[in-house]
Amino acid sequence: MIRSILDFLRGGVATPVPPQRQKLFFEGGPDHIYAIGDVHGCDDILGRLENRIFEDSRKRAGTKWLIMLGDYVDRGPKSAAVLDRLTSKPRADIKRFCLAGNHEEVMLDFLRNPSSDHRWLEFGGLETLYSYGLHKLPANRQALKNLLQARIPGEHIAFLESLPSLLSIPGFCFVHAGLRDGVALTEQEDADLLWLRPTTSAKAVATHGVIAIHGHTPVAGVEIGRARINVDTGAYMSGILSAVRLSRRNAPEIIQCS
Repeated sequence: MIRSILDFLRGGVATPVPPQRQKLFFEGGPDHIYAIGDVHGCDDILGRLENRIFEDSRKRAGTKWLIMLGDYVDRGPKSAAVLDRLTSKPRADIKRFCLAGNHEEVMLDFLRNPSSDHRWLEFGGLETLYSYGLHKLPANRQALKNLLQARIPGEHIAFLESLPSLLSIPGFCFVHAGLRDGVALTEQEDADLLWLRPTTSAKAVATHGVIAIHGHTPVAGVEIGRARINVDTGAYMSGILSAVRLSRRNAPEIIQCS
């Protein structure tokens, strides 16, 4: 499936599909996890939400993780600033993991094979290029590639390439989009983890023995169900960026910022 999606975005020009991304499996988790939904270039809101999360974390004893669920770029105005933030060190008392989203995958595809008709540009990519100061693109493919290499930091590209597609702890699995039913977690493919749309209701029973924490599909408010928790509240449209806190022996709690 990912080949057909990428071929469509390239305007029908087929190129090799990147290898599967790393998956992270942990035998145990921290005392508290904060998971943030799709940012889409909304760096100002992300900064405010991070501050609120760090204030909340200071009240809580034990180990803490911050998990970003992907789609850091496109559509919003400050994708470059978001990547600057995520490639810098987080606060000392919290460990941060960043997962890949489908928009990171498509951005990388464009950077590898740039062309003026690549559909990433209408998929939110133009806003990302604007955030790097790129407002006029040369028609010549090699000139465009040279310009991108000159303006987009190699650190950002290496970060996008390094992002895992799944993080699992006992009871929970964190992905950008969703999990394919009937497929073991170790065998899940990036095409599903980064692109799948949920087909089950928020009240469905969890599969794989885990609750999926995901973004990708914008909802009016964070959905907390028995099978999955959707944290994408469409920040670039709604102005609201959402997170969920998962703590041992406590119900999930929503943290939001606008």
